Amino acid sequence: MELFTPDFGLVFWMFVSFAILFVVLWRWGWPAILKGVSDRADLIDKGVEYAQSAKEQLDHAREEADRQIAEARRQQAETLREAERMKSQIIEEARTAAQAEAKKVMDAAQVSIEQDRKAAQQQLRNEVSAFALDIAQKVVRNQMKQDKAQTQLVNSLIDEMETSKN
Repeated sequence: MELFTPDFGLVFWMFVSFAILFVVLWRWGWPAILKGVSDRADLIDKGVEYAQSAKEQLDHAREEADRQIAEARRQQAETLREAERMKSQIIEEARTAAQAEAKKVMDAAQVSIEQDRKAAQQQLRNEVSAFALDIAQKVVRNQMKQDKAQTQLVNSLIDEMETSKN
C-alpha cells in the first residue's frame, strides 16, 4: 500500500529528480530535439520541392514528347504525301514517255507502210508499164508488118507533133 500512499520524502525526491531531469532536458535535450525536428522539416520541405520540380519536369518532358510525336507524325504524313506525289509524277512521266514512244513507233510504222506502199505502187507501175510496152510492141510488130500501116503510123505521129506545136 505504500505505493498508493507515498511518503513526503519520496514525493520530494521524485520532484527533485524530475526537476533535475527537466533542467538537463531543457538545457541540452530540448534544443537537440528541436534541431532534429527542424532538420527533418527542412528535409521534408526539400523533398516536397524536389517532387514538385520532378513533377514539373515530367510534365514538360511529356509535353515535349507529345510535341515531338506530333511533329514526327506530321513529318511522316508529309513524307507519305510527297512519296504519293512522286509516285503519281513518275507514273505520269512513264505514261507520257510510253505514249511518246508508241507515237514514234506508230509514226515509223506509218512511214514504213507509206514507203512500202509507194514502192509497191512504183513496182506495179513498172510492171504495168513493162506489160503495156510488151503488148504495144507485139501489137506494133503485127501492124508494122505491112508497109501501108507503117506509113499511116508515121503520118499520124507527124500530124500529132504539128498540132501540139501550134
